[in-house]
Amino acid sequence: MDQFKTLKNHVYDFIAEQIFLGKINPGEKIHENQICESLSVSRTPVREALIELSCFGVIDNIPRKGFVVRSLTLKDLAERYTTIGVLEGEAAAIACPKLEERDLADMKFYLESMNLAITQENYNMYHKQQEIFHQIFIQKCDNKVLIDTLENLKKPLLKRDFNEDVHPDIQNILLETNKEHKKIYDLFVKKDAQGVSDYLKNVHWRSHQAQFEIL
Repeated sequence: MDQFKTLKNHVYDFIAEQIFLGKINPGEKIHENQICESLSVSRTPVREALIELSCFGVIDNIPRKGFVVRSLTLKDLAERYTTIGVLEGEAAAIACPKLEERDLADMKFYLESMNLAITQENYNMYHKQQEIFHQIFIQKCDNKVLIDTLENLKKPLLKRDFNEDVHPDIQNILLETNKEHKKIYDLFVKKDAQGVSDYLKNVHWRSHQAQFEIL
């Protein structure tokens, strides 16, 4: 059973990466046979991974059509970002007094790594690093329900378009976003639990929502 679960998770990660990289776009059908062939796996773990992605709102299971990548409306995004901001702000407030020097050092490392990734135009790497930056303090809140809820809310937001041909100002946008990450870090260093909570809720995730309207 553990081996099967690991295989299913491997397929899940593969499909999620394909969506993130834009190889499977919103509204596009996911071809199960192609995934089976690409990963040399049977249909069962592929189907299980697709069902899980469907449960998290990343894809839709449409009768007589199959699994299709979900297209989120601006209203969908606004509601999701507002909720993420509130919950991540709460997680930050809980985590603030629990953060150790090692946690803060790790956050500083990822701040610098994100800046490097942006200046080198490695935007997929930036995306992965900013996820880790947030996870450092989210995990410290030590509230499994809160952690799992945030993870599930973020899963449909896999696809980000970092194509400079479409969005020529993307580098400056992400540099500004990383300045917000620096502000979050500074508030954690000051042990300002209320300040970091308010900033995540009222500034950081609201600007993410505005980015999606641009992107």
